[in-house]
Amino acid sequence: MTPFDPPPQDLEPAPEPVPPRPNDPFWSYQDFFFFLALCFPALIISVGIIRGIALMIPMGKPFQSLLAQLLWYGLVFSALYALLRMRYRRPFWRSLGWKYPVRGAAASIFAGPVLAISLGMLGYFLRTPETPQTFQQMFQDRPPIIFFGIFVLILGPLCEELAFRGFLMPLLVRSLGAASGIIATGLMFGLLHAPEYEWHWQQVVLIATAGSVFGWVRYKTGSLAPAVFMHSTYNLTQFLAFILQSRTI
Repeated sequence: MTPFDPPPQDLEPAPEPVPPRPNDPFWSYQDFFFFLALCFPALIISVGIIRGIALMIPMGKPFQSLLAQLLWYGLVFSALYALLRMRYRRPFWRSLGWKYPVRGAAASIFAGPVLAISLGMLGYFLRTPETPQTFQQMFQDRPPIIFFGIFVLILGPLCEELAFRGFLMPLLVRSLGAASGIIATGLMFGLLHAPEYEWHWQQVVLIATAGSVFGWVRYKTGSLAPAVFMHSTYNLTQFLAFILQSRTI
């Protein structure tokens, strides 16, 4: 080698940086507990506003509860939107896993009724007690039924999946692994609904199982959309069953 020759170059290429796994969220448990801490005061504000409106515009208690929950969703998800956009400068929908179109979305629509019927049979064998629901009073009048149907078929599944399978589950999957994270999220989902069913363990098991299935669909497809669609048609099956039982239509 002469003095004019260039220095030898390393023939091995530099290793490329490893991209983060799809289930690694950029937010932390601190963000989750901040979101959780906002839920209770937002609920108090929502109930207070709706009760104030009810003093001027008469409405039934079930309808008040539904409106308060709708307003509560608006407040807490506005806070979550602000958190992702202002603190992390990241998009809201894609950050929480909403990717569409995605393979498996159409199948998830048909899987919802299958899951609802399967869990209904499981509930029968578990001797699940029937618990009267306040919203069943809405079935006595058609306009509230339409509003309630929009809520349980669109708004409810979307908001619950955003919170549980979009925001919480990626944190638990990162900490506990896929299977444990999905089951833990499903169990929390079941416990959240437990007060509606007077804490009957059978109802908690059934709802936690449904939540775990939604989580598995979200994990396997890499998108929140199929889980939302499956949740929606799952609710649709139960909604139609309630209507047939009430003989409103």
